[in-house]
Amino acid sequence: MENKNKATQEAAFAAGCFWGIEDAFRQLEGVTFTEVGYMGGHQDDPSYEGVCGGQTGHAETVHLEFDPDKISYQKLLKTFWEIHDPTTLNRQGPDVGSQYRSVIFYYNDDQRKQAEESKTALEDSEKYDDEVVTEIVPAPEFYRAEEYHQQYFEKTGRRVCHV
Repeated sequence: MENKNKATQEAAFAAGCFWGIEDAFRQLEGVTFTEVGYMGGHQDDPSYEGVCGGQTGHAETVHLEFDPDKISYQKLLKTFWEIHDPTTLNRQGPDVGSQYRSVIFYYNDDQRKQAEESKTALEDSEKYDDEVVTEIVPAPEFYRAEEYHQQYFEKTGRRVCHV
């Protein structure tokens, strides 16, 4: 999973602490590249401290590349919905703040349509009593997080975002 492949497509998701989200997507066959960073804020080149301090408006995000011949965008969406609670506004577990909001950043109209349809299907399923608050928005610029955040679980051997 080291090299970016030009035959791949990109996707980006925010769903809480980016360490665990990245790890979940890295496990999927067909995901060829992952990196964690920040999207959706108002400051250029944000830092982890600024994002966590709520000063930049960014969400902790996983940007990935995938081979559509090996994994569908629908499968990525299914994984996204399964690995977090999309009904908690600006929160995932003990992590609170807009940097932990639930967002699907789409790169084209097909991704937008699939994301909207999957959100509607989830709402119609009545799996949750509360409203699904996930945002579906065009992908803005991605800012790669500091190197120590990349593949954090693999580097540290930890398997949870919280101690």
